[in-house]
Amino acid sequence: MATQEAKGKPRLVTCPQCGGESVYASSNPYRPFCGERCKNIDLGAWASESFRVPDETPPDDQPFGDPKIQ
Repeated sequence: MATQEAKGKPRLVTCPQCGGESVYASSNPYRPFCGERCKNIDLGAWASESFRVPDETPPDDQPFGDPKIQ
């Protein structure tokens, strides 16, 4: 079974940053992004902590545990 790239048709995906078309193949070193700019914008968002995983830990100035007990 041949891949799309081997058939001559590169696989196109949506760039997660700009929403444009992006070639998802080894010929695109920035995949899944369309180019270096979109890859760097995404990296910068992670580095500045714009993207975060939600955390239920209370702030440092509040005690852990049930507030009714404290």
